[in-house]
Amino acid sequence: MIEALLSDIDGTLVESNWLHAEAWQGAFAAIGIELNREDVRRQIGKGGDELIPVYVSWWKRRQVEGPLKNYRKFIFQQDYLSKVKALPAARELLVRAKEAGIRVALASSADKDELQIYKRIVGMEELVEKETSANDADRSKPHPDIFVAALERLKLPAEKCMALGDTPYDAEAAGLAGLRTIGVSTGGWSRTELIDAGCVEVYDSVAELLERFENSALVREGLR
Repeated sequence: MIEALLSDIDGTLVESNWLHAEAWQGAFAAIGIELNREDVRRQIGKGGDELIPVYVSWWKRRQVEGPLKNYRKFIFQQDYLSKVKALPAARELLVRAKEAGIRVALASSADKDELQIYKRIVGMEELVEKETSANDADRSKPHPDIFVAALERLKLPAEKCMALGDTPYDAEAAGLAGLRTIGVSTGGWSRTELIDAGCVEVYDSVAELLERFENSALVREGLR
């Protein structure tokens, strides 16, 4: 059995990816860049430092990146944060992990203040031992920095831990940090896409992972 689970939040424990996509869509529209929501949704999981370059040319990126991030954050907190809901069995999965002796950490590209709100939404404040957010890394996913910081705070080697996420960016970032990843498809990515990105197994949701906990890579060494 692993010693710690390093979990993403957006799209994994809370239903928020499409809300983030709409907030980014609105922020980009304000600077004259019209985007399809589904195209933006496929970028969610990255931080703004990785998402913005997909749509903004290098020569004007420096001028717009700060205002664009701030406006996106304003839109999200004003119009969408109240709509974020915990995904079914999110808290229960973390409780089950703790009962099995698995420490719980969060490794998210979300801002630190949003992370605290998400913890309350899921009701996981007392379950989380360590956490890292966009504020704790120079580079966001798919770079490994956020996972590396979480491992350092847990004081555990990667081979004794498992990542949990909903996007290819989670699996790529975790892999670069030496972690294996369990994927869930609640963020809008298919099983095939998540496996191709490096996930060792994929579930429809954390609820299904909870149902199959004893046969999952969290417990069965052969799957890792």
